[in-house]
Amino acid sequence: MMQFMDVAGDKMPSVGLGLWKLECNETAESVYNAIKIGYRHIDSAADYGNEHKVGEGIANALADGLCDREDLWITSKLWNTYHRKEHVTAACLRSLSDLKLDYLNLYLVHFPIALKYVDFSESYPPEWLYLSGESAPPVMETDAVPLSETWGAMESLVGLELVRHIGVCNYSSGLLHDLMSYAKIRPAMLQIESHPYLTQEPLIRTARSYGISVTAFSPLGSLSYESLNMATAEDSVLRESVVINAAQRLGVTPAQVVLRWGIQRGLSIIPKTSKISRLRENFSLAGFSLKEDEMSVISALNKNRRFNDPGIFCEEAFGRFHSIYD
Repeated sequence: MMQFMDVAGDKMPSVGLGLWKLECNETAESVYNAIKIGYRHIDSAADYGNEHKVGEGIANALADGLCDREDLWITSKLWNTYHRKEHVTAACLRSLSDLKLDYLNLYLVHFPIALKYVDFSESYPPEWLYLSGESAPPVMETDAVPLSETWGAMESLVGLELVRHIGVCNYSSGLLHDLMSYAKIRPAMLQIESHPYLTQEPLIRTARSYGISVTAFSPLGSLSYESLNMATAEDSVLRESVVINAAQRLGVTPAQVVLRWGIQRGLSIIPKTSKISRLRENFSLAGFSLKEDEMSVISALNKNRRFNDPGIFCEEAFGRFHSIYD
């Protein structure tokens, strides 16, 4: 049975397929397989570099009658280089074109980081780098764009009927308070990293106090970061005895326990995988539940361990320190 969460009056499936780090050559098939299994929530982004293949997978699924467009919840995200108001609509339209869609269910500001604009013809997606000249190496170059300007342009997308809902990713409580002071259209969603090692309870409570729903990316913690040398196997929450014991009691996998913990917190989760067996495993979370004491003990694993931190990876990868979390 599919579970849903309320997002500004609409129902969004609580379990979605995350697409970060999914290779282009396996993306279309993975999206198709996920929809065939029963997924109806697809979480994409321009920065992932695979939206054209996501669109192919969705189009194939629709053509084969696996579902209707209205059955799907498709999310995409505005990249950092398109924060100026004159670039927001073009960025959204590019994602829609790649995804072969007329509208998005949800469009998010990917990071509260404005980078200097890079034209589509120069590089797409541009990731974190600005191409400063033929002889100069690409650099990470910030741009002085107020977040209020970006949000105003996001609001215009709703009026243009390009998106149904708008929201933000990777915002702090302070940025949420600020956003709510000027937003004419309130954010429907906050997407953040959250797992048992990074529970983010105060931030989640802040979002909920404003009626903002919350999606957890990297809900299994370190797994997506090991191949990037941003985590090791020892960082895996799946090794914790409390997780293993709960899995044994319920006859499920440790991964299902951690994902179920996220669902029972009232969050949406978007685990990533291209393996059919894992797609099925990650989707099969409705037939069991964790006890209150199991929920509490798993939450107590929190050690504020953040794997996706621009304050670390920007300096290591791009030679520029740029922290957004204190």
